[in-house]
Amino acid sequence: MTGGTGVIGRAAVPALLAAGHDVDVVCRSAENVALAGEMGARARLGDLFDVDDLTRLYEGADAVVNLATHVPVGYAAALPQSWKRHDLLRTRAVKNVVAAARAAGVRRVVQESVSFLYADRGDAWVTEDCAVEINPCTEPAAVGEAYVQKYAGGCRAGVLLRFGTIVGDDPQTRFWLRAARHGRPVGVGRPDQWSHLVHTDDLGPAVVAALHAPSGVYNVGAEPVLRGELVDGYAKAAGAPSAAFLGPVMRKLAGPRMEPLARSLRVSSDRFAAQTGWQPRRAAFDPAWFDAASAGRPDAARAAG
Repeated sequence: MTGGTGVIGRAAVPALLAAGHDVDVVCRSAENVALAGEMGARARLGDLFDVDDLTRLYEGADAVVNLATHVPVGYAAALPQSWKRHDLLRTRAVKNVVAAARAAGVRRVVQESVSFLYADRGDAWVTEDCAVEINPCTEPAAVGEAYVQKYAGGCRAGVLLRFGTIVGDDPQTRFWLRAARHGRPVGVGRPDQWSHLVHTDDLGPAVVAALHAPSGVYNVGAEPVLRGELVDGYAKAAGAPSAAFLGPVMRKLAGPRMEPLARSLRVSSDRFAAQTGWQPRRAAFDPAWFDAASAGRPDAARAAG
């Protein structure tokens, strides 16, 4: 696994171990080596940007799971330069992962992706067959998906998990709760638009299920929620009378990076459930989704990816 110490990885490693899998986590720092060991995985030093290094590490693996991201937290997302490493991880790093998996004879690659690749569909349901819309924000994820799709075929499986926006026990949720508590805007888009979410409790089981899924693209998340209800949930959890949406100045500063986050996406995860039996434990959004973040967990300061 690469990205094993990020938000999704910290959910996936324990779930995989509990399911009886042996998990090796590729780490690039002593801190991540220690964290992987604490979770019960075997830490192996490696570099996502070195194909030969990855090939060596992948020898003998049954599957490669790439969850590496570097999503800027909070208002930093409005700064284009904040996305530089994230974009490299979605493009060059995925290319390296796929090349190394092929060279090492690995027969399955599971790649994390995002559901805001889809074009805005208003109130219509979004399935895996719907069109995507590419802009500077979504292009890196689309490029990474293409590498995995080219890898799949014959005896090789490529599984793409288009996760909804992560909410729960993670730094981004904690940031928005603090913002709501201090009266700052937390909503993106309009109250009458749909948002696709996934709770951190459901990330690990989804990665486990992906090890048995046929090649393809799968949406992963809970039932869609109207953004007005989501923003009200933040306010309630933060103990604030109300919460607001980002205004035109912030949207203008963010430029094309903000546009995909404002798309109305009433996403269905039925295909993934049908193919694997996965069902979200947190099937419908409610303010209890924020309980762990509100409790001030000690890992609040860790990076998102």
